Amino acid sequence: MNLLAVGDLHLGRRPGRLPEPVLARLGARRLGPAEALDRLVSAARQRAVDAVVFAGDVVEQEDDFFEAYAELRRSITTLVEAGIPVLGVAGNHDVQVLPQLAREVDGFRLLGAGGTWESATLTGRDGVQIVIHGASFGAPVVRDSPLAGIRFDNLAMPQLGLLHCDRDQPGSGHAPVTTRQLEEAGVDAWLLGHIHKPDPLDPARPSGYLGSVTALRASETGPRGPWLYTIGNAGIEHVEQWPLAPLRWQQIDVDLTDVTDATDVRPRILAAAEAAASVIAEAEFRPDAIGLRVRLHGRTRIGRAVEQLLESEALHDLPLTGGIQGFVGRWWLDTRPEVDLSELARRPDPAGLLAQRLLLLDQAPPDDPERQALLARAREHLGRVHRDPAWSRLNTETPDDDTVTDWLRRGARVSLDALLAQQEDTGQ
Repeated sequence: MNLLAVGDLHLGRRPGRLPEPVLARLGARRLGPAEALDRLVSAARQRAVDAVVFAGDVVEQEDDFFEAYAELRRSITTLVEAGIPVLGVAGNHDVQVLPQLAREVDGFRLLGAGGTWESATLTGRDGVQIVIHGASFGAPVVRDSPLAGIRFDNLAMPQLGLLHCDRDQPGSGHAPVTTRQLEEAGVDAWLLGHIHKPDPLDPARPSGYLGSVTALRASETGPRGPWLYTIGNAGIEHVEQWPLAPLRWQQIDVDLTDVTDATDVRPRILAAAEAAASVIAEAEFRPDAIGLRVRLHGRTRIGRAVEQLLESEALHDLPLTGGIQGFVGRWWLDTRPEVDLSELARRPDPAGLLAQRLLLLDQAPPDDPERQALLARAREHLGRVHRDPAWSRLNTETPDDDTVTDWLRRGARVSLDALLAQQEDTGQ
């Protein structure tokens, strides 16, 4: 039995942080969930998949009904005509629209409507039978665990659970469950939706989050796509991700340690981008575009010059190996001054204070009270800016801890570089 498990698809959503020139060249659909679904359907047919299951958030929101209807109907009709049944559960995003779509699209079976557990038996071309247990969101907010008191009966065939939930997040409004509840429910594997970062799944650890089918945010780096579960009568035999996302975000690291001229950063970025693309292009599935998150690191005195150079560059057109369209979606300085920060931090001047802040950000553990207080003050300030009506049309996301840390680090390093340059000019 070959079961294709699909995580968060979000039909109707446009991938974030795509430069307008890239959108004009390739088009939003070609890089978004609809294209990912097309690729999924094509691969499922070519590789004789026995069934496809969706773990919720198939659709972004209710306003996307007609777009999702058109895409789903075409895709599910194609799968059903190939003898591939399709099942799914509703998540918090599509709690209302997915049940409506299920009623309108022949061949799509919604499991557990209203939050009541429901089971389905699937039979593979090899005769192997499995049972899928699923429960859908019954409301946009679900604060009780759908697994409270649940233990499925032992059966003479493999059993899998299909659920959209928030794992180990007590108090969550998105169907909070615990790892212990998942482990004690009596299934061979849990196919989970909601968290877009996929878990490292394999036959020894087949339970976890499937992740987003294609990158929806620039922070969703690395391979994205559905997972193929090969299941025999005795249980799960093989687990493999199909990284068929049309858009992939990839972080590359560029070392500036021995760079003395800011313009030398250009070939280094290109070399790092080509190296990443060469590996990706060799895989069975390849994206149409790679969004690069460029981390510039190392010890250097020209960090400010590099920053000024890149701020003036157009970085949205980088043709890469395998015909992949590359572009830089974000870059940031993660450099160190050519001084010992620990020694500099002993100085009772602004440069010493900045060095102390950098050491706190870079070396203190995440739960350090002083570090947490620094992030809290920055987050409060950034939150006021984020809520300002003047910026509301930008539709920016609320910054998380990693983003706040990056902003603080970047600001502190730019300021420290400037201070050290001033002191060097005045002979201090």
